Amino acid sequence: MVVGVARVVVHIPMSQSLKEKRQVLKSLIAQVQQRFQVSIAEVDRQDQWQIGVLGLACVTTSAGHADQIIAHTVKFLQGRRADAEILDYETEIVHAL
Repeated sequence: MVVGVARVVVHIPMSQSLKEKRQVLKSLIAQVQQRFQVSIAEVDRQDQWQIGVLGLACVTTSAGHADQIIAHTVKFLQGRRADAEILDYETEIVHAL
């Protein structure tokens, strides 16, 4: 079993409240869930208006496939919304027993 994980930092410069930030993040999360079979959620910086951190994970049988799914998902998030930009992301592939 192979688990691919990613941590994606999203900047939402026009957000003036937590409510506005969460609307943007919920939209991104819903789009990813519709398109890819990954788990995704807001995982950090919940109290900041203009920064959100999304965590995503997938389980598969090969490291190459996990890397491909994570890469496609991050690419999908980049430029998906004009009011949100990806500042940074990191990925990891974990081999589990």
